[in-house]
Amino acid sequence: MNESSRAQVDLIREAFYYQSRFDGSTMVFKIDFPVTEEPRFPYLMKDLALLAQTGIRVVIVPGAKEWIDAVLKEYDIVSEYAGPIRITTEDAIPFVKMAAFEVATRFMTQLSASRVDAVVGNFVRARGIGVLNGVDYGNSGMVDRIQVEGLRRIMDLGMVPILPCIGWSATGKPYNLPSDEIALGACAALGAVKFFIVSADQGIRPELFRLPESIHSTEEGRIPRLTPQEAEAILALNPPPDNVEGAEGTENLRDRALVELELALKASRSGVERVHLVDGREEGAVLRELFSNLGVGTMVYADEYESIRALAVSDIGEVLRLMNPLMEKGVLIRRTAEQIMEKKDDYVVYEIDGSVHACGALHDWGEGQGEIAALATDPAYSDLGLGRRIVRYLIDRASKKGFRRVFVLTTRTHDWFELLGFKEAPVDSLPEKKRKLYDEKRKSKVFALDL
Repeated sequence: MNESSRAQVDLIREAFYYQSRFDGSTMVFKIDFPVTEEPRFPYLMKDLALLAQTGIRVVIVPGAKEWIDAVLKEYDIVSEYAGPIRITTEDAIPFVKMAAFEVATRFMTQLSASRVDAVVGNFVRARGIGVLNGVDYGNSGMVDRIQVEGLRRIMDLGMVPILPCIGWSATGKPYNLPSDEIALGACAALGAVKFFIVSADQGIRPELFRLPESIHSTEEGRIPRLTPQEAEAILALNPPPDNVEGAEGTENLRDRALVELELALKASRSGVERVHLVDGREEGAVLRELFSNLGVGTMVYADEYESIRALAVSDIGEVLRLMNPLMEKGVLIRRTAEQIMEKKDDYVVYEIDGSVHACGALHDWGEGQGEIAALATDPAYSDLGLGRRIVRYLIDRASKKGFRRVFVLTTRTHDWFELLGFKEAPVDSLPEKKRKLYDEKRKSKVFALDL
């Protein structure tokens, strides 16, 4: 099987894995208004319809800010802001409602085209902000609670609920609500396993932001995943604005990306396992983010999404799959399944959502020295630094075992190990047991790190 065919098979396997894993689970999609004006918006809605048809419970929260601005301007109604919050006057609220439901209808229409029924309803109970710091917010409000029972009845019927940015008080008074707050409330109330923030921008890009040194991006400049702590660090280095209104050009995109990251962090801290920031202008972005380990956006994850763990017997086939290309090139020495099994306790693997994508081993040769060996990573995940993480894990393990030094034998990767702090050492510095097995024909170089 060639590399292209193998990649296709791996993608199909990942898709089936994730579809079965998320069947019956709830996912909330907060989609910014500019996405609805993109040529690929119908394809995004086809993808969401497909998710609903395959058993995932889809909830949509449309952003409507830009359309509300346009409608109010058309009717000569002044819309002011106090920080990021729109002050919705008595004169404005009828037009705000009209605009919000017009946007929601765009989503319902597109879902209907894919034969998926949707309901735009009064699923959000609201209360007014009132007068705060001398500012009367009028008909601007906050989420009081999400009407969970109604939402679940709708989803039980296989329909998609759409939550516009309007809520009602117990007495029926309408309030303009931030779609971000509605989305957060829906995630918490429904126990969403995933929250997608779909916007018309590329998100956090290294060229626009100061990033901690520990955060790595892909060759295309994408940050695939962040822990909540890493997201906090980015926000600390690049404080999000109090108000993104009025920003223009690149600065506006930068500010919006920070606001989206702050929203993702709030969702993660509130219990959503994984929050995904994706560019809705890219066709298939949601499906590719959801049904592949690498994704196409940025994921903020609260659970242990990826981890290094001990090798299991069932992993040996996957480990050999990773090692075979390197063994064929002579980068790694030949190993069989039986040889790996004999040293099983020396091996660790890097697992991402149930799949092994890197491996390595720490062999004890006595004399306080350990060998880091059998290091292999999935080429598709080279941007994530998995090999570096495996090595650091094994160095830490060696230190805890009381080793005074770790070493590697390498013919092709000595530059990479030098970057990790290893220094070239003579062959006679190896432990006696290992020195007796040294292959003179292979002429591997020895690189060591004192602990």
